[in-house]
Amino acid sequence: MIIGYARVSTQEQNLARQLKQLNDYGCDHVYEEKTSGATTNREELQLMLDDLKEGDTIVVTDLTRISRSTKDLFELIEVIKSKGASIKSIKDTWLDTTSDNPYSTFLLTVMAGVNQLERDLLKMRQREGIELAKERGVYKGRPKKYGDKNPKMEHALELLANREENGYTVKKICEVTGVSRTVLYERAKEKGIM
Repeated sequence: MIIGYARVSTQEQNLARQLKQLNDYGCDHVYEEKTSGATTNREELQLMLDDLKEGDTIVVTDLTRISRSTKDLFELIEVIKSKGASIKSIKDTWLDTTSDNPYSTFLLTVMAGVNQLERDLLKMRQREGIELAKERGVYKGRPKKYGDKNPKMEHALELLANREENGYTVKKICEVTGVSRTVLYERAKEKGIM
């Protein structure tokens, strides 16, 4: 079955151009969506993926109609392939997983590499920014959930320091105070209790 997917970003926009192209292509059924591509809650897209059967082909007029990012496109292609189906773009002719198209495979591989490079560069810039902020003394990291003046932590440390008298185990202290075992051990070491 040849399945079309048409999407516009707002209710005011018109699907007519996409619907004509998809019908001219020979789609047996077309899913119509009027919502932003940036949102993850696209009901028609999800319905189409749920209805997808082995041997089906999804046709879109161009990639921007089905995906807004390279990452989303790769995830979508994996879902489609896992169902034994394929995807094809009318405008972006390189995207055609209906056969073992070496150009499509090559471009998808290159795009996956570029996507990974973007993620790695973002992480690297983030680490560099954090290091620079630490050097300037403006980066403190995530605030501690249980700081020194937190009543639960104070109570947990007090119970831990006096556990020989009160008979509490570390597990019991954590249950009573709601402080995690890992955090309790960290603070206890900082305070010299353990």
